[in-house]
Formats: sequence, C-alpha cells, structure tokens
Amino acid sequence: MSGVKSRLSSLLGHFSSGPAPFEHRYNHHTLSPTFFLPRAAEIEPNAEAIYHVTANNKVLRRTYQEAADRARGLAYYLKKHGFKRVGILCPNTPAFLESIFGIAAAGAVNVAVNYRLKPEDIAYIFDHGDADVIIVDEEFVPLLELYRSAHPKVPIIVDTDTDATEGELKGPFDDAILEGLGYDSETGAKGWSALESQAADEDSMIALAYTSGTTARPKGVEYTHRGCYLAALANVVESGLNYHRGRAHYLWTLPMFHAMGWTFPWSVTAVRGTHYCLRKIDYPQIWRLLKEEHITHFNAAPTVNTLLCNAKEAERLPDPVRVTVAASPPTAHLFEQMTDLNLHPVHVYGLTETYGPITKGYYLPEWDQITLKEKYQKMARQGHGFITSLPCRVIKADIPDGTITDVRKDGQEIGEIVFLGNICARGYYKDPEATRKLFAGGVLHSGDLAIWHADGAIQILDRAKDIIISGGENISSVALESMLVTHPDILEAGVVAVPDSHWGERPKAFVTVKPDKQLQGSEVIEWARNASGISKFMIPREVDVVAELPKTSTGKIRKNVLREWVRK
Repeated sequence: MSGVKSRLSSLLGHFSSGPAPFEHRYNHHTLSPTFFLPRAAEIEPNAEAIYHVTANNKVLRRTYQEAADRARGLAYYLKKHGFKRVGILCPNTPAFLESIFGIAAAGAVNVAVNYRLKPEDIAYIFDHGDADVIIVDEEFVPLLELYRSAHPKVPIIVDTDTDATEGELKGPFDDAILEGLGYDSETGAKGWSALESQAADEDSMIALAYTSGTTARPKGVEYTHRGCYLAALANVVESGLNYHRGRAHYLWTLPMFHAMGWTFPWSVTAVRGTHYCLRKIDYPQIWRLLKEEHITHFNAAPTVNTLLCNAKEAERLPDPVRVTVAASPPTAHLFEQMTDLNLHPVHVYGLTETYGPITKGYYLPEWDQITLKEKYQKMARQGHGFITSLPCRVIKADIPDGTITDVRKDGQEIGEIVFLGNICARGYYKDPEATRKLFAGGVLHSGDLAIWHADGAIQILDRAKDIIISGGENISSVALESMLVTHPDILEAGVVAVPDSHWGERPKAFVTVKPDKQLQGSEVIEWARNASGISKFMIPREVDVVAELPKTSTGKIRKNVLREWVRK
C-alpha cells in the first residue's frame, strides 16, 4: 500500500506548479551584487582592489580585504544611526566605490548625484530622493548650500580624499567607518553575516539613478538588487572583464554617478579586478595610466574617445585595451582611429532606465573578409540584446500609443527601439504617470529611432526629437555627424534642425577642429558638396566652427543647447 501512495504522491508532484507553501527552496538565493565584495575579499584578500591618486596627490592602493572592511564599517555606521536613503556627491573616488557597497549592505538605498548639475537640481534630487544623510567630497561641499538651507538637520559626511585613514589628514568619512567598525565589535563582531550582502528582497531598491534632466526635472530611476546583479554579470561577459590572463585593470573614466557607473562597480569587483579611480577626465593622466599601469578596460562616450585619440600623448599601445563605448552613437571613423591605437571598441547601447548597456554590437569573424569601411560601419551598429536580457525590438512609431507592431527587418523602415527583460528598471520614483508612459504596451520605450537589419541587429538613426524633416526627406543628425567627422580637420560635429521657409527644416552643423588646424564653415560646406559623398539633400547650408561643443557629464552632445544657440 505504501508503494501505491508513493507513486500517487510522485504523480501529483508532476502537476504541481511549484514548491509547496512554506517549503524551503534549497536551490535558490536572492540576488544582490553587494555579495561580490565580501566574496572577493574571501577569495583573494590581498588582491589589489583600488588604485587612486588622491586629492593630496598621493598614490593610494587598497586590497580587497581593506576595501571590504571599509564598506562593512560604513554599513554598520548607517545601521547604528538608522539611515535609509544615502546621498552621494563625489567624483570617482574610493569613497564613492566603498559607499556603493556599504549603503546596500546596510539595507539602505543610495542616491548618487551628478556634481556637474546646478545647485538647484542637486537640491531637488536629494529632496525628491528623500536623502536622510549625504556623503560629499570636500571639493563639492559648496554645491550643497542651497539644499542645506532647506534641510539643515540632514547630516553631511565629508570625504577629504586623502591617503590617510587616521591622524590629522583623515576626514569625517573615515571617522564614520571607524565608528561603524567599533559598533560591529561592540555588538558581537558578526561582520558581514549581520549585513545584507544578499538582499532580503531582491526586487527591492538598491539605488535611485537620476536622469540628466536637460529639458525637464530629473527623474529617479528605480534600480533593484536583482536588476543590478544581472546587469553586472552581463557586463562581465559582454565587456570581457575576465577574458585574459591576469587581473582586469579597469580605469574609471565613466562617472560612477551615471546609471551607477553602468553597474561596473559590481562587475569589476565580481572578477576581482583593480579599480583605477580617477577624480576627473585628464587625458595626459589617462595615457600615463594606459602605458604605465597596463589598463585593460575602460568605458567612455564617443566624445571622450575622440579627444583621447587626438591627444598629443596618443600612441599605439603594445597590448590591446577593451573600450566599452556608449552614451551616443559612435562613428565608423572613430572606431578605425581607436583600433589603430590598439583600443578595441566594445560597442554597447542603453539608457539609465536599462541600468546602462543593454545591447552589444557583436563582432563576427566573417567581417574580416569585407572591406575596412564596411567592417567599421557594421561595428557602429547598436547590435543585439545582452545575454541577461531579451532581444531588443524596433516597433512602428506612427501608430496609436500602446500598440506594439514590429517594423520590417529590412534596414529601411524606421521605428522606435523598445526593450523587455531582466535589466529594465522598475520605474520612476514617485511618478506613476511617467512610469506608465515608459512601459506603454508592456515594453520599455527608448525614444530612439532606428532601423532593424535582416541579421537582427538594430542601428540608431536619431532621437525622435532630433530627426530633421527637410522637403519630405528624413535626415538623421547622427548619420550626418558621422559623415562630417570624416573631414581630415574636423574633430567633432553636432547637427540640429533650423527652420527653412521652403523645405520646412534643414540641417545646421556645429564643428570643432583638431589641434593646430584651422577651418572655415564655408570650406566644410564646399567639401560636403564636392568630396564627401554626403547626399545633396543632407548637406548643411550653415556650418559654425566653435571652440567646444556643449556636452552632458557623460559626453553626449547637448542638442537642446545647440538649438538654443540657433534661436539666439
């Protein structure tokens, strides 16, 4: 009889949709990228985690054990004082990196802010994000005056960014860490076991990442532990952080405040790589580190890579460096320049709302059999969805909102890029209407217009608002910029629409020139007409040569500022 019961029980198990209520799942743990730091410290405690030239111009090196201990100390300090929303206003320093792990380990949420914003926007973000304490680099304390006048009771923890952790040179941030380590010792020395290196709820928030807010108030994008974990693992794979012998040497050219550094604080830590922190973009310093410290990886927008390739210190490196490129569509010309210097592009694309990168232009072996021009053109496509996401799609943009219909995969029909899957953010903080619009029809809308090629790769043409409609022709400002920078003397180009009484709109270009070169706008127009291969309807009738193009903190050209220049 017992055999019959056993067989019936087994049969019923096949119809069960999952584990019985309250049954423990031995094959499951919650996902949080915070786990990567104590794991790294346990596996390789003496591995170099951090290299940094401090504000007092000293070289600081920290092991994974030291970095994990400092993050643990900060976590216990936050727990002791009951802080739940922790603002960060810092450049790419060890304090910022350690705070990312310490805040999450305390079960709190970090609210990192772009220090290049106006004090009014900084005050708005910390207020909107409900910050109850703020970690700030000493250089940026003045940026908090407006916020502090409205929130005088919110504590400020200042990081002095020195090489000292004790004595006169240490600062309040170091004091907080020491206080937290003491609190851990006083309460049973439980270490990481009493912290949330694994989130209690993987779908809870780990961070609020704010959009740049160039045309409206910044929006707080809700990042979850699970989303960051899966995005970080994807970046390990897609950027090849563990593909080579030895340790990844990752240079922090990308701001950590931007989409949580595209989740690379966790990705680099997952492979026990060395974080080369960098207070600011300094091209001679970057080339020194590339040559002397044998950097293996960095992330940067096309504009940063353009200026890096044209710096006087530029020379071909003996070993390849993988450069993850995103933020705005790169040109085939830039990829050729980078490759000549042994800087190998890993072309990705994404949004703050997708934890940073979510697609990759995968390099295919058969591209070695085509012309260089064709190869670099294919490399400049945005490509396919990440390994931890679902395939991206391009949908028709001229049909009612919420209707999801794919465009043809013919490389011709234009539509909007949309996303599905694990690495789409949860929504916008305190903004249900904006969240509804973001996910209209059950997909995450990018606002970027693209074509879909037969091989499944997507290719951005423009933001919807940046397409120029001239005499019934759609002109991609991105495509025209890509063509203009092939001029031998042009460094960068930005294109916007200007009104035209006959054609409705026409393109106007703003360009910068390479060092030691001189150029007139009329010369660019003449070249465009006669030597460039630019289609006649795309040729700008106005070209302004400027000293510098306006950019966001991540290197995107600010088209809204260019349009304002036109209006004035």
